[in-house]
Amino acid sequence: MGPAGGAIPAPRAGPGNVFVMESDTLFSLGEPAGAQRAPADAGGVADFATVEADSPLPVRMRPASLDELVGQGHLLAPGAPLRQLVGGGAPMSVILWGPPGTGKTTIAHLVAQATDRTFVAMSALNAGVKDVRAVIETARRQRRSGGAQTVLFIDEVHRFSKTQQDSLLAAVEDRTVTLLAATTENPYFSVISPLLSRCVLLTLQPLDDDAVRGLLRRAVADRRGLGGALTLAAEAEEHLVRLAGGDVRKALTALEAAAASAEALGAGVIDLATAEQAVDVAAVRYDRDGDAHYDVTSAFIKSMRGSDVDAALHWLARMLVAGEDARFIARRLVIFASEDVGMADPTALSVATAAAHAVEYVGLPEVQLNLAQAVIHLATAPKSNSATTAIGAAIADVRAGRGGPVPRGLRDAHYAGARGLGHGTGYRYPHDDQRGVVTQQYAPDDLVGADYYRPSGHGAERSVAARLPVLRRIVRGLPAPPARPEPVAPLARPEPAAPGSGRRSPDAENASSAEDGGTDAAREAQQ
Repeated sequence: MGPAGGAIPAPRAGPGNVFVMESDTLFSLGEPAGAQRAPADAGGVADFATVEADSPLPVRMRPASLDELVGQGHLLAPGAPLRQLVGGGAPMSVILWGPPGTGKTTIAHLVAQATDRTFVAMSALNAGVKDVRAVIETARRQRRSGGAQTVLFIDEVHRFSKTQQDSLLAAVEDRTVTLLAATTENPYFSVISPLLSRCVLLTLQPLDDDAVRGLLRRAVADRRGLGGALTLAAEAEEHLVRLAGGDVRKALTALEAAAASAEALGAGVIDLATAEQAVDVAAVRYDRDGDAHYDVTSAFIKSMRGSDVDAALHWLARMLVAGEDARFIARRLVIFASEDVGMADPTALSVATAAAHAVEYVGLPEVQLNLAQAVIHLATAPKSNSATTAIGAAIADVRAGRGGPVPRGLRDAHYAGARGLGHGTGYRYPHDDQRGVVTQQYAPDDLVGADYYRPSGHGAERSVAARLPVLRRIVRGLPAPPARPEPVAPLARPEPAAPGSGRRSPDAENASSAEDGGTDAAREAQQ
């Protein structure tokens, strides 16, 4: 049924039958040449419009064949599911999972133009169960009459509710339709398990810099693109590659904007300044695989360690603008929280872990707020590397061969016969003591008394530093340290008497007292 409730007419059988669900999305999916338009009342979504001369550059530059697809070599082996799907082989349903601009929609176009099956496209942005059922019913009637197999392409399938996804199950199961679904979200979380189990999952990887660079050069030279009317300077090309971050649609859109700016200026070359002005993003000197990547990351970590929050935020911004993987940044924050903050602020690890979760749950660009909050917390927190040095010392001892067998009292005593072996004998349960800690050997014999953890006096670790000696003394059965005598305050030194005052000076009085004391002592000795 269409949006107005009208039935969707059965499509005509034959090669290249493409039916389009009218779209209000922000990008055009394009339509292969010679494809048929859907009836006007065939409600739905994604617009497979015919490619025109003024279509956006990413649409004009879509590969015309599977061999032109770049960056997904792991899916293009002979006999691979993707080749079978595009070539019209075994009618298997497929879910395409990958970040934006990696070729999911391009693959849908290739399927539409390379097979003799009827192709219907819709987007989960605004399609409903009624639209899906109408397509399935039409496909079922066509199949019963001996017509062509129907391929149903659903873009953004993760936006379908559970009920909407359920409506696909029977048709996918009996191959009334061959489902081709695209998603940028992890399908293990966003697609119901029954539907996922009925499909082949193909994971598309972000394009590397070389692949994006090659596609930019193709667009500059190809008649479908700029047709060689302009040249792209090397620095501008590198800027567009960095800006894309593996998203070829983003790179081509930026190239088109830069080309329009160069033509308006009457220039024959797209230089760096033109590219920057066109996309309103300054070029960032940052190579995710080169020295700049490691240098900026090092400066980022060292700024947080040095408690310079402003410098740390600058390096964070540098990485974000350059297109650094937010997951990489989050991992560094989680490591830093234990490596450099540690017990001085135990909440730092929770903050960093929450930021890492936000990267997966929220995504860019909004997650930059969560990352900034975590960086501010870590940079301004008190610092301690005691956890780092403690585990390092413990690992060094283990690698050096220190550490005997597990003490008998600590061994597992839950299985039959363990007691007969003496396992658990002599074990003292700490909770039976009112202090919650008892004297007991926990370390192997040759490591008794080894101190790995040495707390600092910073932040929250100050209280741990005060408590730890008491815990070690009780556990190891050591005597309590002798009580320290109360310190005696020094006597105030009297001011000397003014000359000519007639009063004896304090020094003279002290000397006289010393002499008197010495005389008295001598007198007592004589007696």
